[in-house]
Amino acid sequence: MPPPPPPPPPPPPPPPPPAPCPCHGALPVSAPRPKMAAGGRLPSALPAARVRAAFLRFFQQQHGHRRLPSAPVRPRGDPSLLFVNAGMNQFKPIFLGTAHPRSELSRYRRVVNSQKCVRAGGKHNDLEDVGRDGCHHTFFEMLGNWSFGDYFKEEACSMAWELLTEVYEIPKDRLYVTYFGGDSSLGLSADEECRDVWLQLGVPASRVLPFPLKDNFWEMGDTGPCGPCTEIHYDHVGGGRNAAALVNQGSPDVVEIWNLVFMQYNREVEGNLLPLPQHHVDTGMGLERLVAVLQNKRSNYDTDLFTPILDAIHKGCGAPRYQGLIGDADAGRVNMAYRVVADHVRTLCVCITDGIYPGLSGAELVLRRILRRAVRFCSEVLRAPPGLLASLVPTVVEVLGDAYPELRKSTDQVMNIINENEAAFLSSLERGRRVIERTVQQMQPSTNFPADVAWSLYGNLGFPLDLIDLMLEEKGIRLDSDAFNELVQEDAKRKAEGVQAGQLEGTDMHLDVHSLAQLRNDNVPATDDSPKYSYKLGQHGQYEFSPCQATVLMLYRDQSLQKEVGAGQRCGVILDRTNFYAEQGGQASDQGYLIRLGQQDILFPVESVHLCGGYVVHEVTAVETLRAGDQVQLFVDEARRLGCMTNHTATHLLNFALRHVLGDRTEQRGSHVTAERLRFDFDIQGPVTVEQLQRVEQVVQDVIKRNEAVHMAEVPLALARRVQGLRAMDEAPSPNRSYGGPGYRQRAPARERG
Repeated sequence: MPPPPPPPPPPPPPPPPPAPCPCHGALPVSAPRPKMAAGGRLPSALPAARVRAAFLRFFQQQHGHRRLPSAPVRPRGDPSLLFVNAGMNQFKPIFLGTAHPRSELSRYRRVVNSQKCVRAGGKHNDLEDVGRDGCHHTFFEMLGNWSFGDYFKEEACSMAWELLTEVYEIPKDRLYVTYFGGDSSLGLSADEECRDVWLQLGVPASRVLPFPLKDNFWEMGDTGPCGPCTEIHYDHVGGGRNAAALVNQGSPDVVEIWNLVFMQYNREVEGNLLPLPQHHVDTGMGLERLVAVLQNKRSNYDTDLFTPILDAIHKGCGAPRYQGLIGDADAGRVNMAYRVVADHVRTLCVCITDGIYPGLSGAELVLRRILRRAVRFCSEVLRAPPGLLASLVPTVVEVLGDAYPELRKSTDQVMNIINENEAAFLSSLERGRRVIERTVQQMQPSTNFPADVAWSLYGNLGFPLDLIDLMLEEKGIRLDSDAFNELVQEDAKRKAEGVQAGQLEGTDMHLDVHSLAQLRNDNVPATDDSPKYSYKLGQHGQYEFSPCQATVLMLYRDQSLQKEVGAGQRCGVILDRTNFYAEQGGQASDQGYLIRLGQQDILFPVESVHLCGGYVVHEVTAVETLRAGDQVQLFVDEARRLGCMTNHTATHLLNFALRHVLGDRTEQRGSHVTAERLRFDFDIQGPVTVEQLQRVEQVVQDVIKRNEAVHMAEVPLALARRVQGLRAMDEAPSPNRSYGGPGYRQRAPARERG
């Protein structure tokens, strides 16, 4: 049938959208929707690629959203996360108000994307549940649309309802919506605004359901932006029944498909909630579950996102075909093994492509456990020959490669890494069996297997916990679960304390979202930090760092902006300009002191410097009363700055030398620069020999001996991307990047010698 006419654009008309991105398989606007099947259901032929494309096209072309590519699953600059586990992760600076006002991020208003997500390890951990049912995954795609200070509840709900019922043609009588029912302990009333929006959209009152805090209030963390949410649930059974009693009850018949979060509060350290100065919308809908709904499947694994992989597993191992059996019906756990392997190989492909390799700590350790769990199910349950897991990679790339073309470029690398790690684990399996055998022989009759031995197998040899249980079950022995759980809790507590300590260190001088909003509302200008480059090489070969004169604009203490701070009080000083380098990009901040003009003998030590939303905050302990409007002069600690400069340049030299000697597969994963030392983290396949390290050192020394000039230029990110040979770890949140090299025009009189 002819395509329906496109709906009129909402006023004011959105700007012309960019051309559809081929990486998401976008269809032209005129592409006809599939015809309705009997019973008001979409036909099972609707492929996942078109489901994804329709979502992106709907928000981009009909509602003026900017389409963004997925961020890598390796988090950038967020130590609280092992993996990117939600679409909103890359937008945290916007929610927190810390996005630099000149950055591209700060200009986002309406955004849509399909984000690669991994939930394994940490707070959101689905690893042990994967394979036991048809809906859990370690890797999944999150479809999301966002509003940053633009539309709010009415528009968000209206667009969601339009997409589901008109574009995807999901029958309205199968949908239920929930809203926040209020919480008296927090002084929060029910979100009647959201309820009324749904009623105005024609949703029957019997299908608009209130739920408490735990179900319909979303929080980023213990502190920070938060707000009520509304969820859309789908009834697989339908038939005109009323399934309201099954919503949020864990029933496989009624499942949540979309969550719309309305960020309108900020939770303070004390626990109280304050209204945010700007409201945001953050929505998320799992592609796998949506595709299952649109393809009339109860299990995500029965959709075309997984069936090609399941078929490839069958061809590669010769086990009985996948039947979708779960629980007791799944004799020998063969179907569970199919699901585990299919899910885990997707995760391995995405993570390795994004630079997370199986390793010994953090996300790398979690990925190693995922790989070893998959290998164990291949070898122990499916009786597959070595190499099956890696042989599935091309199939995964075929399924996901159009949406995420970076997968196509890494196919061989992913297969090699999987094969290498599989071989190592199969060797570890044999060692683990010997450990269990030896321990069992030494045990007293009727005793449980010691928890410390199981913990060693789990932590040191990377044994999945369910593998340990299976090996012990085969011997008629049980693990001392209580003692093992105590070890798990102790380990989690140690890690949490370490993260908390790292988060608390020096964070009390970071401006919160309310203070940043107040500064902008009061038209306090962002700090001009260009004087930090005002240094030169003197006649005698010594660097000369000029002092900087500035005006105190505002003071920050006890999470509030203040005009005056008394003697002995620790505070943050916000100036109109500064020559201090703020902590960023892995480099420690400058230290030094400031004086008030006319009081050269009274020094205010500057202990550290932070950049928050374009404002440079100098951490100072006031030796006398300090006031907004004071004229000051700033002096950096020249020895500390020079040490940081030298180690910063050395980091770039080391990066170049490693790639020169070890090849282009070498990838920087992080660095930390102080005046005393530098740390450089990088990934490489295989060991590094002593001879290679000597060559790396020689390359660095040769460049230093040439004593070449290093120029600095501050350029827009778009221009920096076009510089030949320039490599970036991730997208930058700042408005520009500094580039050092002889081919660039110098912006400031900054000149270093190797």
